[in-house]
Amino acid sequence: MTIAISAAARNAACDSITALMNIGGASTIEIRTGTAPALPSDPDSGTLLATLVMNATAFAAAVAGDATANAITSDSNVDNSGTALHFRLKNNAGTVILQGTCGAGSGDLSFNTVSFIAGGIAAITSLHLIVPQ
Repeated sequence: MTIAISAAARNAACDSITALMNIGGASTIEIRTGTAPALPSDPDSGTLLATLVMNATAFAAAVAGDATANAITSDSNVDNSGTALHFRLKNNAGTVILQGTCGAGSGDLSFNTVSFIAGGIAAITSLHLIVPQ
């Protein structure tokens, strides 16, 4: 495929996606075990390990198709022990806006370790949404 889009179009696409996360207030990032559902519109799957809360304005404006998440509040009391394999980002209304894989040094959302322990802390220091050129 040889289609390329302008920086302005990349930013507009990225900002449109991130705007969906601001509906009704702060978004959440759910960290879950197991394989992600086939589509974001499918019901949740796997065991909920942790829920992190995003800023009421989830992302800064995109630059070069890359939107950086604003502050993400850690989950200071992980719900269950297990291996993090996917995440779902939901707006305040509970609608899944995007989902992806988790990994240790890999995946769409990378952690130092994917082994979560009940009662522990789950933290995300950086999150980017990138629309490719």
